[in-house]
Amino acid sequence: MPHDAETPTGETRLALVRRARRMNRILAETYPDAHCELDFTNPLELLVATILSAQCTDKRVNIVTPVVFAKYRTAEEYAAADRGELEEMIRSTGFFRAKANSIIGMAQAICERYGGEVPNKLKDLVTLPGVGRKTANVVLGNAFGVPGITVDTHFGRLARRFGWTGETDPVKVEHEVGALIPKREWTILSHRMIWHGRRICHSRTPACGVCPLAALCPSYGTGPTDEARAAKLVRPGPFS
Repeated sequence: MPHDAETPTGETRLALVRRARRMNRILAETYPDAHCELDFTNPLELLVATILSAQCTDKRVNIVTPVVFAKYRTAEEYAAADRGELEEMIRSTGFFRAKANSIIGMAQAICERYGGEVPNKLKDLVTLPGVGRKTANVVLGNAFGVPGITVDTHFGRLARRFGWTGETDPVKVEHEVGALIPKREWTILSHRMIWHGRRICHSRTPACGVCPLAALCPSYGTGPTDEARAAKLVRPGPFS
């Protein structure tokens, strides 16, 4: 967003940056333990888990992955996996045939192009089967320590509600929010936003009356503002 462009809320660019950063600080105080809720011990495991998490809860993925990770420990082993066996192992995550194709194809590409090691650059990760920018940023931020914004449904919804962006395209949301928040904060901001979306700022009825961001949010009042009513909507983690 150019510096002289009109912001979604009509506030000045400087005011938007200051408000966004204040909101990020409040989210940091609210969710000091925010982290990736997918279980993993290395970049390959996180890549597989993130592929499995499409249209599936993190909780379900974490039930399935211990068996998968015990069976397949390297990209070479995933690349040579028996498709039917892998499909059965991941069946409960949904879309298991497409996910098995992605995992096997991703592993084959890693073996062919990157010596069996998960690449640590966005431009390389997004060339792998089943890996888009969202998945790539999850892996970069959480397995490699490379700052990245993960625009999932929660993040996009909250960024628009907060008036940080008017965009619906995830890539545009990523770039616009990235211009508001210091790069070093991108990965942890993603977790804080996802945690807030899961716990308080729900899609249909956000718990506005108990939201710590209420005073700074242009969408305050979308959900009940009565504290007692709003408190009943809060969902404690972990998720999903």
